[in-house]
Amino acid sequence: MLPVLTGQFANSRVQVSTTSALANVDSAALVESIAGVFLVARTSATTFTAIDATCTHEGCTVSGVNGAIYVCPCHGSRYNRTGQVVNGPATAALRQHNTSLANDVLTITV
Repeated sequence: MLPVLTGQFANSRVQVSTTSALANVDSAALVESIAGVFLVARTSATTFTAIDATCTHEGCTVSGVNGAIYVCPCHGSRYNRTGQVVNGPATAALRQHNTSLANDVLTITV
């Protein structure tokens, strides 16, 4: 299971601190906010991926991880860090969001 972080939503953006569960390259977390739930991974010292955490198969929250693959707990769909389907039953990718980093705060544009 992924660690869960709380994101703060304002002005079509979700912000979350990167000093704990997202501090290291290749780390990942589930970010919950009133704007939605996101799968976030740190891909380098300054870059991140952020994708919707709602499985495109039947709407479950994707909350598992196996290496660099996100796993849906309901029916086993698997997605890579950019949201592309690796294994079904899901057939559609997860939506990607733009991110930016400043002062250890990640901003996800929704």
